[in-house]
Amino acid sequence: MPQIFDPVPHDNCDRILCCYANVTSKIQVVRITNIANWYFERVVFPGQRLVFECPRPAQLEVHCGMMASAILSDTIPCTELLVQEGEDNFFPSDPITQQRLELLNEGSPQEVMSH
Repeated sequence: MPQIFDPVPHDNCDRILCCYANVTSKIQVVRITNIANWYFERVVFPGQRLVFECPRPAQLEVHCGMMASAILSDTIPCTELLVQEGEDNFFPSDPITQQRLELLNEGSPQEVMSH
């Protein structure tokens, strides 16, 4: 899946297809900042799924907050958001990962930390 605005760096051939879902009632900003020479940032609206391609070592930062401020609520390894090619389901198949994402998206970082 090509990224029109921010293509994955050509020197990184190990790419994966990922899906993140915002199941909260708040707008979130997600970023990948740990890949050199690549900038990835998207706004994810409540109920929206974001399907994206990234290098395997990428980590997705999830920021949420009010108008002028944003708080980093979690960093998720993109391998946990991996979508198996050919699947119709865009959610991670691992139930522990899915539960962690649901708790995170509900805004309960303390509950996520205890799991």
